[in-house]
Amino acid sequence: MTLLIGGSGFVGTNIIQLLGKENCYNIDIKSSILYNDITFIHDIREPLDFNKKVDLVILLAAEHKDDVTPVSLYYDVNVNGTKNVLNYMDKYQIKNLIFFSSVAVYGLNLNNANEESKTIPFNHYGSSKLKAESEIKLWFNEDPINKKINIIRPTVIFGQNNKGNVYNLIKQIVKGKMIQIGNSVNCKSIAYIENVSSFVDFIINNAMNGYTIYNYSDKPDYNINQFITLIKKKSNLDYKLINVPYNFALFVGYIFDFISFLINIKFSISSIRIKKFCANTQIDSSKALTIFKPPFTLDEGIEKTLKHDFNS
Repeated sequence: MTLLIGGSGFVGTNIIQLLGKENCYNIDIKSSILYNDITFIHDIREPLDFNKKVDLVILLAAEHKDDVTPVSLYYDVNVNGTKNVLNYMDKYQIKNLIFFSSVAVYGLNLNNANEESKTIPFNHYGSSKLKAESEIKLWFNEDPINKKINIIRPTVIFGQNNKGNVYNLIKQIVKGKMIQIGNSVNCKSIAYIENVSSFVDFIINNAMNGYTIYNYSDKPDYNINQFITLIKKKSNLDYKLINVPYNFALFVGYIFDFISFLINIKFSISSIRIKKFCANTQIDSSKALTIFKPPFTLDEGIEKTLKHDFNS
């Protein structure tokens, strides 16, 4: 049986759907919309004791939003929570782990980073994920012959029923409210959810014992201009976008940061979000894509998302 920890969210729900709920358990701090009958409520900041038969753990639980306060929550959940999971696995002699990390461990401006690139996180989320990876590596080294560790560092994941960054970008384009910032030639690697869950299934069925790290994104990598053009074309839209210089947009972001600090209210506009949007977040996923053939092309994933979420 497979135990998903943090499986009530977008990625976990799709993995359970693919693997079959009869083959899974789920532990999460919140209930599952589709799979509540196999879901057990637990906060991984507390020690975990789950005495059902399990031979694989998929660890998805994470504190990941940009504006989490206090910042100690990133480390309480992402690092100490991971330690609690590893202690649980030790107690029940579970040797097989798939851990969802993030490309945030590489830093803000990624120049086609691969698994051997330097890890220089720029925020607490990336730092906490990297620390969690270090804890897992120490745990693996205690019994490297018998343990099977696969760490997946995905880029931004999108797909049907997900209201994340890619959805918000598409929404602005489809509604004609998109504002270009700067020259918009920065590339963005993204990953379609059904390909990500299929990659997890591939690892479950093909991975050997050992410690392996995989980046995951679908190709090709579109820059912002190309992505906007693609969405407009697929949605039969034709309009000219407003362009705002990057430095001006960043200045506005700092103003919102200051106001947010003064009145203790978080806004959708912030300097860090503008920096992230305008950064080059392109990763090299050839290690994964050399051994795994995604069931959908990136364009097919975009088309399915547009059709489902935007009737386009």
